[in-house]
Amino acid sequence: MYIFSGSIFLNCGLITGVNSNRRRKGLDLFSATRNNDFKRMNSQNNEVYKALQCIIEDLSELRALCGPHDAYLKQMSRILGTKIFTRGNELILVDATREQEEQFQSMISYLQKLHRDGRTIDRWIIDTLKDIIATKPKDQVSGYMDIAVHIPSGPQIYPKNARQSEYLKQMDEKDIVFGIGPAGTGKTFLAVAKATEEILQHRRHKLILTRPVVEAGENLGFLPGDLTQKISPYLRPLYDALEMLMPLSTIRKFEESGVIEVAPLAYMRGRNLSNCFIILDEAQNTSREQMKMFLTRMGSGSKMIINGDITQIDLPKPGFSGLKHVMNILHTIPEIGFSYFTSRDVIRHPVIQKIIDAYEAHQERKES
Repeated sequence: MYIFSGSIFLNCGLITGVNSNRRRKGLDLFSATRNNDFKRMNSQNNEVYKALQCIIEDLSELRALCGPHDAYLKQMSRILGTKIFTRGNELILVDATREQEEQFQSMISYLQKLHRDGRTIDRWIIDTLKDIIATKPKDQVSGYMDIAVHIPSGPQIYPKNARQSEYLKQMDEKDIVFGIGPAGTGKTFLAVAKATEEILQHRRHKLILTRPVVEAGENLGFLPGDLTQKISPYLRPLYDALEMLMPLSTIRKFEESGVIEVAPLAYMRGRNLSNCFIILDEAQNTSREQMKMFLTRMGSGSKMIINGDITQIDLPKPGFSGLKHVMNILHTIPEIGFSYFTSRDVIRHPVIQKIIDAYEAHQERKES
């Protein structure tokens, strides 16, 4: 349960709690109830800051909302552009505009909902709320945050930012989805998670993992082993994701029975892939001809996810990338979705976002 009520901050830094039925001499306070549980106190005295107070009755919930060393409160304070303090079991927003108060109320409400639903609150969740609240009507935020991947007898995968939410939603609604953006944004992991969900729930009968084999100084034919053993090192990121989602014994069983198939992109030619979930990774290294060939393999009841980073093209002529080509010619087809990730969507170590920004800035200076 949460209750918002009036509170007063004095310029000297002292905090004075004020009930809605009390008045302090000389401050001329009044309260007005709005939005069910939310109450706000104003003052006509310029020396008193208006504040919004949130009482969290569940202390474990309060700890989850504040984060380690109040890290999440500091993050919310930066996002809102105002100050948030704690006092006992209270969260206090100071001298905020009406818009900031509403955003604060929305963020706290949805974080409480997520905590009660068993989700772990982290900095990415708060960034998600920031982006979604800024771009979505209030009545859409809750449903937008409810998008998830449900692995039978396994983990539940939730988006860590607004872009991931959009990406998962497109996978539900579109037949072909392109995930385009830098490394570390979760494109591959979410695609594998969605594929795992659909295979284990028997909505698709096969998972096909593929990628173009384009590596500097190494040729596929000189690697030891059979075809699967040759291609497996190139698909290691996909296997890493699979191993996080289901037991290794299940993966091996699916490989032996053909439910999971790995293949180089060149081996897709001439096939008709029906009722399959197909993931093409590192798609920036496909040629235009390869991309067209791959897309036209799709049979009835299948879904394709194509991921890549157009800033990491290893082709001799980067301008001939099949991924860059389709971005310009397929965006008007309603059955095809595009999700564009940026450095702001990186969910690995925070320094990766800065590294990507530095490289992009260097490239811009080089081209200008």
